[in-house]
Amino acid sequence: MRRVSKIAAAGVVSAALALTATACGSSSTDSGGKDKGVGMAYDVGGRGDHSFNDSAARGMDKATKEFKLGEKEQTASQDETESDREERLDQLAGAGYNPVIAVGYTYGDAVTAIAKKYPKTTFAIVDSVVDAKNVDSMTFSTEQSSYLAGVAAALKTKTGKVGFIGGVHNTLIGTFQAGFDQGVKATKPSVQVTDQYLYETDSKGFADPAAASGKAKGMLDKGIDVIYTAAGLSGDGSIQTIAGKPGTWAIGVDSDQYQDPALTKYNKQILTSAVKNVDVAVYDLIKSVHDGTPKTGTNTYNLANGGVSLATSGGFIGDIQSQLDAAKQKIVSGAIKVKSTP
Repeated sequence: MRRVSKIAAAGVVSAALALTATACGSSSTDSGGKDKGVGMAYDVGGRGDHSFNDSAARGMDKATKEFKLGEKEQTASQDETESDREERLDQLAGAGYNPVIAVGYTYGDAVTAIAKKYPKTTFAIVDSVVDAKNVDSMTFSTEQSSYLAGVAAALKTKTGKVGFIGGVHNTLIGTFQAGFDQGVKATKPSVQVTDQYLYETDSKGFADPAAASGKAKGMLDKGIDVIYTAAGLSGDGSIQTIAGKPGTWAIGVDSDQYQDPALTKYNKQILTSAVKNVDVAVYDLIKSVHDGTPKTGTNTYNLANGGVSLATSGGFIGDIQSQLDAAKQKIVSGAIKVKSTP
């Protein structure tokens, strides 16, 4: 598929960027050099994944344009090692980029190691917590937006069968499943929920549209008519397959996928998206560094502060908005406690 070839290209670009960064030498703020702007280390899929990497990119683009900052982007490849991730962050910080932002929980150990090496550089990590004075740990209550996605699925299904597809069977993606399943059952206990994952541990689950397409087809063949996919770039395959069967719905994730230009051809069947506003967190972090008051510590983004939400693009959930608003209010007030584990 075109998306997969793009990933391969991203790997080549990433390698080229790595060589460039090495050539730059050490000029970080820790060694007295001038800040070069923002260093962005994407997870597998990188810019163009139509999901959380793209959300991070939007936040960076807004900040670098507003504050007239430079930037350097690098992207993780499939099957890479811990040392690969550490080297990527080391290169960005060593070249003078500040802040250095790691997109994805897989960077947890790498950020822990490299942040110690560059105490004057501010680091950030998405979807993980690193206990260090110079790190902004950005966490998102994805179970809350997923709960609302479950409410929407339960109210929109015609067959009484809905499905969840996760990219990798781990703790993080489990929060999406947990919220979705709870939202469905709390709304209509009679609705049947099928949960499936593309891979158990391999991060390829976030960059394998063909695998997601196959899972979606299997669900559709069993009469499932609403499918929520939390699998990064892999979700493209699921959305495209669902769009091929009239009367069914896809639920997007992380970004408002109805609005993604690359998915315009399929968006008439994107019911909604459980949005994770990584762009807001990234922008806030870059602004804080630019202003001289770096944001650090664990910062949680949820329904109450607008860090997660349910997209309304397309108007497909307009007829059930009152039920969704009621559920959201109960979550915000604490009347509904959303589980973060299945």
